[in-house]
Amino acid sequence: MPQLQHEEEEVETMEEEMSGPLPIEQLEENGIGAADVKKLKEAGYYTVESVAYTPKKTLLTIKGISETKADKVLAEASKLVPMGFTTATEFHQKRAELVSISTGAKELDKLLGSGIETGSITEIFGEFRTGKSQLCHTLAVTCQLPIEMGGGEGKCLYIDTEGTFRPDRLLAVAGRYGLNGDEVLDNVVVARAYNSDHQSALLIQASALMAESRFSLLIVDSATSLYRTDYSGRGELSARQMHLARFLRMLMRIADEFGVAVVITNQVVAQVDGGMAMFNADPKKPIGGNIMAHSSTTRLYLRKGRGETRVCKVYDSPCLPEAEAVFAINEDGIGDPKD
Repeated sequence: MPQLQHEEEEVETMEEEMSGPLPIEQLEENGIGAADVKKLKEAGYYTVESVAYTPKKTLLTIKGISETKADKVLAEASKLVPMGFTTATEFHQKRAELVSISTGAKELDKLLGSGIETGSITEIFGEFRTGKSQLCHTLAVTCQLPIEMGGGEGKCLYIDTEGTFRPDRLLAVAGRYGLNGDEVLDNVVVARAYNSDHQSALLIQASALMAESRFSLLIVDSATSLYRTDYSGRGELSARQMHLARFLRMLMRIADEFGVAVVITNQVVAQVDGGMAMFNADPKKPIGGNIMAHSSTTRLYLRKGRGETRVCKVYDSPCLPEAEAVFAINEDGIGDPKD
């Protein structure tokens, strides 16, 4: 009996490895030299998918990768990673396999179609004290729960750009779900970003960590605050948007590669374009312009409600209707309002 159980565990492990991203070392078996694979890893490519999704001109910027080598690497990567057309039926089946991570609030989960979707970017924006960071802290715990409890059965990677990360909040949420506090904290990997270049560099480290261990969530709180200070005035607007676009593209690549849920928070700014404010009940808009709008799959707008309640509105989504849900910031994280 123990032997049979051991064999079943081995089969499960093999299936997990096959279903996850392919390690970059797989290219060595397909004729790519170990030295070239090492160069790719040093440049931040830890999976075959990351190479397959990268434009040739980007690979050419890696020292020691010539045009001939880049062509060969891309050719071998495309053999291992399916990148052609597929039927809508197959795509629908893949979508059905996606996991959603609970927000901790029933009405909010219902609004989002069972929670935060994995494999895509969810942007949460709103004024200060609307619950953006509180929601991030709750998700950092719920992502560790079993799938049947609304979790993702994985670790959380948290990039903090404003110094708002608080382990105490994680412990409070962990207590609510009956989880071991020490284990919950061990499963959250945190980094403080100090400028926009550092923020982007941290994503390379994130890829390395995700290639080694199972993660289900990546949080960036907030994605835009450092850009507001690093780039000032209209003269630097173009450079800021290009840098932000590259950062968001890296986030999209990580979501595709590892199937994790990516949650980014964003700040708002008052619209000052004349008559718009007269017709718009809430004349605030998220920062980042069209680049942020096109990169985020789902955009959620948070605003204050009565007392400790908050309102979440689906601002933009390819599959969710434009609707609202009320939730509360409780002592043990995001939850339902207490009547």
